[in-house]
Amino acid sequence: MSYPGYPPTGYPPFPGYPPAGQESSFPPPGQYPYPSGFPPVGGGAYPPAPSSGYPGAGGYPAPGGYPAPGGYPGAPPPGGAPSYPGVPPGQGFGTPPGGAGFSGYPQPPSQSYGGSPAQVPLPGGFPGGQMPSQYPGGQAPYPSQINTESFPSYPVFSPVSLDYNSEPAAMTQGTQGTVRPAANFDAMRDAEILRKAMKGFGTDEQAIVDVVANRSNDQRQKIKAAFKTMYGKDLIKDLKSELSGNMEELILALFMPPTYYDAWSLRNAMKGAGTQERVLIEILCTRTNQEIREIVRCYQSEFGRDLEKDIRSDTSGHFERLLVSMCQGNRDENQNVNHHLAQEDAQRLYQAGEGRLGTDESCFNMILATRSFPQLKATVEAYSRVANRDLLSSVAREFSGNVESGLKTILQCALNRPAFFAERLYYSMKGAGTDDSTLVRIVVTRSEIDLVQIKQTFSQMYQKTLGTMIASDTSGDYRKLLLAIVGQ
Repeated sequence: MSYPGYPPTGYPPFPGYPPAGQESSFPPPGQYPYPSGFPPVGGGAYPPAPSSGYPGAGGYPAPGGYPAPGGYPGAPPPGGAPSYPGVPPGQGFGTPPGGAGFSGYPQPPSQSYGGSPAQVPLPGGFPGGQMPSQYPGGQAPYPSQINTESFPSYPVFSPVSLDYNSEPAAMTQGTQGTVRPAANFDAMRDAEILRKAMKGFGTDEQAIVDVVANRSNDQRQKIKAAFKTMYGKDLIKDLKSELSGNMEELILALFMPPTYYDAWSLRNAMKGAGTQERVLIEILCTRTNQEIREIVRCYQSEFGRDLEKDIRSDTSGHFERLLVSMCQGNRDENQNVNHHLAQEDAQRLYQAGEGRLGTDESCFNMILATRSFPQLKATVEAYSRVANRDLLSSVAREFSGNVESGLKTILQCALNRPAFFAERLYYSMKGAGTDDSTLVRIVVTRSEIDLVQIKQTFSQMYQKTLGTMIASDTSGDYRKLLLAIVGQ
């Protein structure tokens, strides 16, 4: 039986098609998908050209958009009208001139995949539970749960399922990590590469660097599990026996699940004689509610200790109260700004500090520990009008020591989070010696969140690249691995 329109013009006849009695299952004449139906009508070129909104395609502030060393981004001068090098008065990145809200402070540039705002994976899962369909390679960077099938050198921590729909939009947009999941990932192949790199005399550190620096944390957990399955050996113990010093610390940090690494860092900061208060501030004052709650649970399950109790026993006074407030993970995360409340809070803060003899520390603690970051940003702007002084400098005048550092960290994160971490990285390497633990901790913890923005901000603030400073302050394989993560 013949079928009208088949085969298409120019195609050799193919006897037996369509099969007798099945003609209805074939497309009618004129709708054969190739060649006339491809590409789709109106669809333009195929595949589609990359969108200009793809990360890395412009969108960063021009040089001069950040202040020179000494001027922290986000602190308005007396008079209330923020002045910022490279930014027209009253206009910030991402805010239209004359627009509502807080317009004087530059914001990190928005990044997007395929022209739409990108959600950035936070430790443990992809916000919202779904990856963007335009994600390069079609792979979600993180599954909803970390695979911690095997973590012999550290107790296993399996995060509970998280609802990232509750995460604030500002935390999940406009940021980008330097480390992305490897395409065509094969955990067993990577485990074999690492085994060969450590077998026999000497160690092939370059092979270790190439694998570890180019895999996401979730993929590293899978490599660890595959290694034990294939060789009956603990990858972490093998790596520790082959490495030492800063290289060992960096490798071990990269193989810890993110929540465990934060909990481990907090425990180390309070263990033994003395307390590393800057570590407590850096972690507890910058993480989201969900991250803090997971850290508290992990700290209890893995170390058998209560984080709040440890903080109470290692700190005191108003600093202790601030950290205990942070431990609750109850900050308001509503992204809508109430300008009337911002004005009221600014007035309250003024009356609690500059406007009286002495300081009402509880008022500062209450407002800075409970308000959302966008709300605090609006409060900073309102305060500069009320007090004719910026809030950061008022905190410096009214407080001292660790509580001053903690309050300023919260305000700095509200104004410009990448700038806070850029400043911490700069001072970890500035001057004689290097604070390697801080350098490792920030590079590792921000590598899949916002290290791209931190690098950009670092260059604008200090007129040198983060990679250049790392290269001049470190050496050997430790330097190679750090630069590979930073993306130099």
